[in-house]
Amino acid sequence: MIKSICMKSLKKLKIAVLCGGRSRERDVSLRSGKRIYESLKGQGYNVISLDLTDNLATDLKKNKIDLVYNTLHGKFGEDGSVQGLLELAGIPYTGSKVLASALAMNKLAAKRIFDAANIPTPRYLPIDREADIREEAAKIRRIFPFPLVIKPVSEGSSFGVTILKNCEELEEVLKKSLQEYKELFIEEFIKGKEITVGIIGTGKNIQSLPILELVPKNEFYDFEAKYTSGLTEFIVPARLPEPLYKQAQSIALAAHKALDCHGVSRVDMIVSHDHIPYVTEVNSLPGMTEHSDLPAEAASAGITFDQLVVKILESAF
Repeated sequence: MIKSICMKSLKKLKIAVLCGGRSRERDVSLRSGKRIYESLKGQGYNVISLDLTDNLATDLKKNKIDLVYNTLHGKFGEDGSVQGLLELAGIPYTGSKVLASALAMNKLAAKRIFDAANIPTPRYLPIDREADIREEAAKIRRIFPFPLVIKPVSEGSSFGVTILKNCEELEEVLKKSLQEYKELFIEEFIKGKEITVGIIGTGKNIQSLPILELVPKNEFYDFEAKYTSGLTEFIVPARLPEPLYKQAQSIALAAHKALDCHGVSRVDMIVSHDHIPYVTEVNSLPGMTEHSDLPAEAASAGITFDQLVVKILESAF
């Protein structure tokens, strides 16, 4: 099925923009999906919008979908679940495949791969949710200075991320976070410049986009800062010396490849005061809203939103 589709004109295919879903990032996904749907429709593609439901397989068959443009964010859509269903159905889709999606979504698994590939990433420690909270807190105090960062293992858009400045609240925050997110890890707090690097293309055409520097008005680039107009200043290209700029792009591309991401990703990084670019995470399905990083980086490279959408669409093959 895939081979026969590849030989057709893309505009002859029935394309479903898959968005929404059941994760905490549902609203962001709907906004990304709406922009992508409108772009493809405006460019003459045969496209519909599909909200992820329990009847996805039936919906795809009923609508005779040839290709899925995946704009889901978070669990069930970005973690390999939907990708596995589409593989079984033989339907091409945008974004990374099953394993890469699962690895990128699981920040601990991704960091272990970064370690193995000698890609700089902040030090980290998994939290044993079966252990005594006081013992876990004591272990953290022995290993990490404050401030430190508490993160859910598998959430996007900075949901659940806490910067803890002192040890007095550690046990309380751990207990509350474990109740809500189940799986947590501690990450070394690195003070520095927040940057993000988009990766697009495949094979010989893969490229790192211009680096975007993020200057949030909040304490860090949290959910509110990401999706509220005026709360974050975008500086692109980032204010980095040329050798460091190129190094950060190179490390971002290495992180994308280490996880075997495909077609598109966004690599989030912190550049420390001693000029080391640390990878904090790789997002395998970056947001495409009016406030999202990837479209801003593409625009800096002279790539319009419509062109970016089509580049990602073409990578489905």
